[in-house]
Amino acid sequence: MARKESIRQHREATPTIIGAGITEMWYFQHLQSKYRLRLKLRPRFFGNENVGTLEKRIAQIIADGGRAIVVFDADVSTWNDVERRRLDALRRKYAKNNHVLLCDSLPSIEYWFLLHYVNTTRHFGTSKAVVQELTKHIIGFDKTETFLKHQKWVDDMVADGRMAEAYNRAKQSAPEASSYTNVWKAIKELGLTHDTE
Repeated sequence: MARKESIRQHREATPTIIGAGITEMWYFQHLQSKYRLRLKLRPRFFGNENVGTLEKRIAQIIADGGRAIVVFDADVSTWNDVERRRLDALRRKYAKNNHVLLCDSLPSIEYWFLLHYVNTTRHFGTSKAVVQELTKHIIGFDKTETFLKHQKWVDDMVADGRMAEAYNRAKQSAPEASSYTNVWKAIKELGLTHDTE
């Protein structure tokens, strides 16, 4: 009986990725495939940046006994006061909850991708500005399913130890910086890199 309970608890601990859009979905799907990660990816958990929707998805995963890794862009909170307040409340609500890991990026997850290639703390006002810079390193990068569904862009991005570089760069930047990413927390949670400290 104890063995069955142990196996059940182990399965419940499998993290579920909740993401804002298809970019996050394809990125984590490619990581899962490349590194044989044990995580849950459900298309229904992607596609909406609304903090209220993210919160409903988090609550559903917690109610099912799971662990939520929430990857989303924080740029809307810079121009929408209602979303900023909701995001602040979300952060406070789950700050000490071991079943929820919030991994926001400002302006977007593409800033995390860019850190694989350059060490920058430059202010990017929009996701479009980051993508424009990113295309200098990932030829043809485009936020469409036609591009994102091919694993090569992720394989190339993480080659030659670049994920560890991005991890260290992101970890050292302060959340109050004009551009930042906390995707490094998800990478650590999934066991893809280790602290060198």
